[in-house]
Amino acid sequence: MVNSKKKVVTKTPPSLAVVKKKSRGSKDDVPVEAPIVTSYNDRIRPLLDTVDTLRNLNVMKEGIHLPTIVVVGDQSSGKSSVLESLAGISLPRGQGICTRVPLVMRLQRSSSPEPEIWLEYRNKVVPTDEENIAEAIRAATNVIAGSGKGVSDAPLTLHVRKAGVPDLTMVDLPGITRVPVNGQPENIYEQISGMIMKYIEPQESIILNVLSATVDFTTCESIRMSRKVDKTGQRTLAVVTKADMAPEGLLQKVTADDVSIVLGYVCVRNRVGDETYEEARIQEELLFKTHLLLSLIDEDIVGIPVLAQKLMLIQASMIARCLPEIVRKINQKLETAVLELNKLPTVIATTGEALMKLMEIIGSAKESLLRILVQGDFSEYPDDQNMHCTARLADMLSQFSDDLQAKPKDATEFLMDEIKILDECKCVGLPNFIPRSAFLAILSQHVHDIHDKPVEFIKKIWNYIEDVISSVITKHSEKFPQIQSSIKRAGRNLISKIKEQSVNRVIEIVEMEKLTDYTCNPDYMTCLTQKTNQQESFIYAVSKDGNKPEYFSVTGFGNLKISHLRKYHSHLLHPAFDMKMRITSYWTIVLRRIVDNLALYLQLSVKHLVNGQFQKEIVAEMVDAKAGGGVERVLEESPLVASKREKLKNSIKLLKESKDAVAAIVDQN
Repeated sequence: MVNSKKKVVTKTPPSLAVVKKKSRGSKDDVPVEAPIVTSYNDRIRPLLDTVDTLRNLNVMKEGIHLPTIVVVGDQSSGKSSVLESLAGISLPRGQGICTRVPLVMRLQRSSSPEPEIWLEYRNKVVPTDEENIAEAIRAATNVIAGSGKGVSDAPLTLHVRKAGVPDLTMVDLPGITRVPVNGQPENIYEQISGMIMKYIEPQESIILNVLSATVDFTTCESIRMSRKVDKTGQRTLAVVTKADMAPEGLLQKVTADDVSIVLGYVCVRNRVGDETYEEARIQEELLFKTHLLLSLIDEDIVGIPVLAQKLMLIQASMIARCLPEIVRKINQKLETAVLELNKLPTVIATTGEALMKLMEIIGSAKESLLRILVQGDFSEYPDDQNMHCTARLADMLSQFSDDLQAKPKDATEFLMDEIKILDECKCVGLPNFIPRSAFLAILSQHVHDIHDKPVEFIKKIWNYIEDVISSVITKHSEKFPQIQSSIKRAGRNLISKIKEQSVNRVIEIVEMEKLTDYTCNPDYMTCLTQKTNQQESFIYAVSKDGNKPEYFSVTGFGNLKISHLRKYHSHLLHPAFDMKMRITSYWTIVLRRIVDNLALYLQLSVKHLVNGQFQKEIVAEMVDAKAGGGVERVLEESPLVASKREKLKNSIKLLKESKDAVAAIVDQN
C-alpha cells in the first residue's frame, strides 16, 4: 500500500545538515550550521582527525590496529555503486574483479567548492580529478598487482576532500569469487578470502557487508566470513543494494535478520545509467516513499544519506571506545622499544677489548655448561626444566633401558626358532649337545633386533646436548650477534664430531655382544638354574600320552602353547629348551651391560666436552679467518643489529609522534 502522506524530498544526513537563517538587517539568507553539525565538529571530527593522523604516521605497522570500516561483499553485490554514492566519484567498473588491491578510501568533507583528489601507494603521491579517477586507480592497481587478473594485499589509498561527502575512512576489498575466470589465478578464492580475513579479524574493524537484495543473505560468502570473526554480529552493518530489482520480501529479510547483523541494515538504490549522484538520491528517496512494497520499510534504514550518517556515528563510537586501548598499546610498545634499544650491544673500539670480550663469553658459557651438564646445578635456569640437564639425561637413560628391555611379542611359536637353528647347525656328534654356533646364531639375531636402539639413543642424547649448548651460547653472546653465529657453528661442529665418534663407539659396543658369550655376573647362573629346573616337567608335558595339555606354564614366559611341539623327538626338545633358557638368562645380562656401558661412556664424553673440547674448538674457530672467524669481528656491528637499531629508533620516533597526536584528544575525552 502506497503511503500517500509521505512527502518526496531530498534527504541530507543530519550530520551534514545546514539550515538557513536570516541575518539581522539583511534580506539574504545566511547558512548556519545546525546544532548537530556543531556537536559533530566539536566532538566527532577531532576523533576522526586523530585516527587519520595515526594512519598517516602508519602506526599500524607497529601492530596497533585502528578502527576501520572494512567493505566486503560477494562479486557483483553492488559494492562499487555504494562506495561511489558515498564518495560522489566514479570507481573502476567492468567484468570480473574490478578491485584487485585493498582500496583505502579517506573521505573528508571540505568547505572548498573545488574537490581535492589524490592517490598514495608505494610512497608516491599521484594527484587526479573526478573525470580521471577511475583510470588513475586502474593504473595504480596495475603497478601494484600487475596488469593481469591477479590480486595483491598491498594497499592503495584514495584521498577525497569534497563538499557533501561524509567523513569516513573505509577499506574496499576485492569481491569474493570462488571460480577463477578470465586468466585469474587458480587460488584466487584463497587469496581474496585470506586478504578479507586479515582486515576483518581485528576487533577494531567495523564490517560493512554489502548484500544484493536479489540473493538469499544466508548463502552469501561475505556473511559466512564476517560471522567467522564476528559471531554475534556486534560490529557488522549490512547495506542491501539493488532494492529496486528485488523488492518482494525485502522487508521480511531485513526485519527477520536471519544472519545476526546487530548494527542493522540500510537498504539503498544503486545509481542507474547516466544519472548524476544528485538525481540518483532523488530517485532513491522517491522509490522508498512511493513503491508499494519498499515504502513499508522504515525510513530510518533506507537511503545513502542514512547509510553515511550511520557509518560516521558508528565509526566515531568505535574510535571513542578503542582510543584508551590504542593509547595503552602506544605507551606499552614505546616502553618496549626503548628497553630493546638499551639492550643492544655497545660498540667495541679496539682489538684488545674484542679479545677480552670473546674470552669472557667463552669462559662464562663453559662455566654454565659445567654447572648444568656435570654438576647438576640448574640455579641459572630454575624454571626451564629442559636445562636441568643431569636430570634429563638420567630420564632419557632410564627410558632407553626400559625400551631396550621391553619384551617383544614372539613372532613364532615357542621354541620354533631354537629348533630351526639347531636343525641348521646339526653335525655328526653326540646327541643333546648344544653347538656353540647355534647359541651364537640366536644371540646374533637378538643383537641384530636391537642394534638400532642404542645408536638412535646416543644420537638423541647428543641432539639434546647440542640444543643445550646452543641455548647457553645464545644467552652468553646475545649482545654480540656478529660473532654469535661463529660460536654456534663451532658448537655444532664439535657436537657433530663427538656424535660421529659416539655412534662408532656404540656400534662397537653392540657388535662385541655378537662375538662373545661371556659374563662373570653370578645372576646368569642363578637365573639359568631357576629356568632349567622346569626342563623335565616341560618335556614330560609335551610328550605325555593320553590327556595331553595344550598349554604349559614356564617361569618368565607365562602360559605357553606346546601342542605344536609334539611332533618333535625329545632328543631335539631337550637342547632347544636348554638353549632357550640359556639365551634368555644371558640376554638379560647383555642388555644391562649395554645400558651400563652407554651410561659410563656418556658421562666421560660430556666431561671431556665441557672441560677441554668446548673452549678449544671455539677458540680455533674464532682465530681462523679463512673459516669466517677472526676476533676482529667483535668490533663489527652486524647488519642485523644495525638494522634492528635503526628500526627501533624509527619505531620510537613514530610512537612518540603518535603519543603526542592522541594526547590532546585523550584529555578532551
